[in-house]
Amino acid sequence: MTAPRYPRGTARALSRSLRVYHGDAVRNAAMDALYRRFLRPGDLAFDVGAHVGDRVSCFRRLGARVVALEPQPGPARVLRLLHGRDPDVVLVEAACGNYRGEITLRINSTNPTVSTVSDAFIGAASDASGWEGQVWDHEISVPCTTLDALIARHGQPALLKIDVEGFEAHVLAGLTRAVPVISFEFTTIQRDVAEACLALLETLGSYRFNVALGESQRLEFDAPVMAEAMGNYLRELPHAANSGDVYAILKS
Repeated sequence: MTAPRYPRGTARALSRSLRVYHGDAVRNAAMDALYRRFLRPGDLAFDVGAHVGDRVSCFRRLGARVVALEPQPGPARVLRLLHGRDPDVVLVEAACGNYRGEITLRINSTNPTVSTVSDAFIGAASDASGWEGQVWDHEISVPCTTLDALIARHGQPALLKIDVEGFEAHVLAGLTRAVPVISFEFTTIQRDVAEACLALLETLGSYRFNVALGESQRLEFDAPVMAEAMGNYLRELPHAANSGDVYAILKS
């Protein structure tokens, strides 16, 4: 079998990602403290959009089992090197959305963390401040699955993390049951995607919401808030806030 060809610059970009996402002990400790609120040893976690696997490593440090999805060949190879021999990690080289089949992945060779299947995301970034110089210079067809299909095969997760660069609402549209904790990334260039995610989650169960800005690994609210309050908070964020993760916690 011929080895896969990666776009020029990908290896250097992945090396940088490994340093950023795995090499900071303080950040890793903060991440562990955050996710320890939601995961116990033996729990199952889904990491949709795993990139180079910093969340996978965190979930394993906490004793959780992991199903990790990553459609990009380069990061998927990194995941296999880091976690491929771990029997408690299932690696799935696929995208996730609202249907099963094939989908086109647009790769940013010099910054693969923002590779995406969302043309709308690329359009929003094209004229946005802070996104200058980003180029999606390569595209491939990759398998696409759904959260319902993953749950049918691997079981119900205690925690579902979604980070798919503007495709988060499509991923949630492929879920028809409530999961105890769901996190999804938001960006200030596509606040409408976050609002769609909030609306979809309200159809699944009685969720309350919190948020961590950027890579702070710190929740902003002392207690989870209603979807309307979270939506207002996200709308009022300055553009420079850029991104973060919303945490949806199912009300017991």
